[in-house]
Amino acid sequence: MARRAQPLGAALPLGLAAGALVLALSLGTLGAVAWRAEGGTGLAPADWAAIRFSLLQAVLSAGLSCLLAIPVARALARRRFPGRGLLITLLGAPFILPVIVGVLGLLAVFGRNGMLSAVLAPFGLGPVNIYGLHGVVLAHVFFNLPMAARLILQGWLAIPSERFRLAAALGFGPGDVARRLERPMLREVLPGAFLVTFLICITSFAVVLTLGGGPRATTVELAIYHAFRFEFDLGRAALLSLIQFGLCAAAALLALGAALPTGFSGGMDRPLARWDADSSVLRLQDAAVISLAAGFLMVPLMLVVVRGLPGLADLPPAVWQAAGRSVAVALASAVLCVGLALPIALAATRLGGARGAALQGTGMLAIAASPLVMGTGLFILLFPVANPVALALPVTALVNAAMSLPFALRALTPAVAEVAHSHGRLADSLGLRGLARLRLVTLPRLRRPLGFVLGLAAALSMGDLGVIALFADPDQATLPLQLYALMGAYRMEQAAGAALLLLVLSLGLFWIFDRGGRVNAAL
Repeated sequence: MARRAQPLGAALPLGLAAGALVLALSLGTLGAVAWRAEGGTGLAPADWAAIRFSLLQAVLSAGLSCLLAIPVARALARRRFPGRGLLITLLGAPFILPVIVGVLGLLAVFGRNGMLSAVLAPFGLGPVNIYGLHGVVLAHVFFNLPMAARLILQGWLAIPSERFRLAAALGFGPGDVARRLERPMLREVLPGAFLVTFLICITSFAVVLTLGGGPRATTVELAIYHAFRFEFDLGRAALLSLIQFGLCAAAALLALGAALPTGFSGGMDRPLARWDADSSVLRLQDAAVISLAAGFLMVPLMLVVVRGLPGLADLPPAVWQAAGRSVAVALASAVLCVGLALPIALAATRLGGARGAALQGTGMLAIAASPLVMGTGLFILLFPVANPVALALPVTALVNAAMSLPFALRALTPAVAEVAHSHGRLADSLGLRGLARLRLVTLPRLRRPLGFVLGLAAALSMGDLGVIALFADPDQATLPLQLYALMGAYRMEQAAGAALLLLVLSLGLFWIFDRGGRVNAAL
């Protein structure tokens, strides 16, 4: 019997060590907060209100994002037009967009002094109030609709083209195709898309902090922030974090149970032709859907650029200094993220089966953890040996790396498995082990996903407004924190300039790393 190819000799201990570190960051820090808590006061009525609001806004946000993503994904799946690839690429922009920049763009469109209010004013309507539940849901749909559309689009593209050929031969109309082919695919794909969106929305912090509008629109994550920042009630913060973790775990179980296999067999990878969508009415419908989605996503970003250009020249020195700190934190976070994700992906590939899936699951725990609790736990553990405030930026970089880890694993693990499958036995026969195998075989074929992961982690860290909001003093503020301070002081022109700077730096870092990974990447 042929021996199974082994990715790297040292992959297993390094991967297990990385998994243990992630476990300590996700659950160990929560234990540290609970241990440091002195009894605690339990949950107040406001905390129960925060739990209800968290569930309500997350369900509404995830449901609307997925519901609106279906026609967008369907239109992109059955249409070919110039610029389609660029449009699909741009659909990923809001996900890596700094949240505070996206919020400022939405305010420029839907705020009291925004474009929509100006349009409604001559008719005696408005101004529009974006604050509260509807504003939080609107922002979450803005950020997550593109991601949901990309996930659902992959499901459409996975339907074998032979199925559509057979449907055409049988005379199926659009309704028959939807019933026989598209709905079974959606039953399989939608639960996963809903779960990812739900987890992102229920752990949201910056959106609710800026658009919540008061105590009636407070999520669990924001309640944790208030428990730390204003009351220092560690017991209540730990309890709220456990509740949030439980809600995320319950959502994951429900989504896994709701997913149904499509029963489609594999195809022959022939070009997909959609005879069911040739009518002019459907062409017009798809064009309208794509145009509305592109406008909803692009207009706020365009207004950030237009309104930010005049404010760039008037930015105070503190903003530029904060930008430098943000870039340094983002680069450190990107390196740390890859340093955790790559060993876990290698070890999970080597283990395979249930053990490999369990190791990957350990890396995915961070998406359900509270970054605020994670940061506070680290400060509690570091306090006896160091000044926590002096370590605010390194701790922020580490927490940001852990928050990006689930997305990094989704990109790296399949690529590592493919390298092991296609080149593992040849490397074994040549006696390549350890660093030589990593340098000569594995890394050259991971340039593309590694560049994407580095860019994604750097961009997400650039826009983070979480741990740093708790512990940084003014001399250590990052660019998102400075932008939030400018908005709070109603210095909106300077805030627009800072937002444009943050947008350029975030997208620039992502482009540099992603482009670098694609240049001379091994096929």
